[in-house]
Amino acid sequence: MPDQLPNTDSAFQHVPVLADALLSALDQEPSDHWQSGLVVDATLGGGGHSSLLLERYPELRLIGLDQDATARAASAVRLSPWDERVTIVATNFADYSPPESASLVLADLGVSSPQLDVAERGFSFRLDGPLDMRMNPEGGSETAAELIDRLDESDLADVIYAYGEERLSRRIARRIKADLSNQGAYAGTAALAYAIAGCYAPKARRGRIHPATRTFQALRIAVNNELVVLDRLLEQAPDWLQPGGMLAIISFHSLEDRRVKTAFLQDERLERITRRPLTAAEEEQDRNPRSRSAKLRIARRRSASGAGSERG
Repeated sequence: MPDQLPNTDSAFQHVPVLADALLSALDQEPSDHWQSGLVVDATLGGGGHSSLLLERYPELRLIGLDQDATARAASAVRLSPWDERVTIVATNFADYSPPESASLVLADLGVSSPQLDVAERGFSFRLDGPLDMRMNPEGGSETAAELIDRLDESDLADVIYAYGEERLSRRIARRIKADLSNQGAYAGTAALAYAIAGCYAPKARRGRIHPATRTFQALRIAVNNELVVLDRLLEQAPDWLQPGGMLAIISFHSLEDRRVKTAFLQDERLERITRRPLTAAEEEQDRNPRSRSAKLRIARRRSASGAGSERG
């Protein structure tokens, strides 16, 4: 592999979401369309989906993209049995163009478990850590702490509402900016989550979803420009595909899924394979709770001559 990666920590264990649903859907596609071509895994992570594809389809070659050095290191170890068929590239998918037409482009838009479970990354309030939230901590981009310090109250409320669909966005933004004015920067993710929870009535703080969940989602999306880069992927990826090639995207919240659904419906280069999104079976949801919100949509690159069919 051309990308020289550091040794990985065994804690980076990527459990691929909707793997069975993805493989089942692919198995129903004509093998001559894609099973001997190039796969671009646009969000390689720990290599979970890629390892399954390489094992199941021995004629595939794979290019895996990830901007996170820890993820690239982990995937290099996991994909080492297929080393000659794999290239790992240090990049965000929004900045990439493949060297040849691909038969499959896959993107799993979720934050991986290792990123969530490492406190120092600052993605989760369940483990106290710095307010970072950058997918690429070496990229020099703005952290979540810097974002909330820079934005005024109105703009911060707009971010929380637009990206978190949080109905208490203005109350939360007011509390955050007041805290920053009175006490300076938050000590970490736990302190910010506590402040957000305080904006809710006591009864509402005890629901299944933590009161800070939507605000943390909004800050993470803003820090990483996630919707901007997703829009860029949806615009570029159909041109990466050969005729009959497939675009498979796994999303985890409605802002992403609506964009994917709209693109698959309106892009004249694509025809939907899945009319409705595929979701995790109950067994997978029990085994991996993070799969509960996952939705998989698949589309096919149109050829000049034919339309395909949709599967619900």
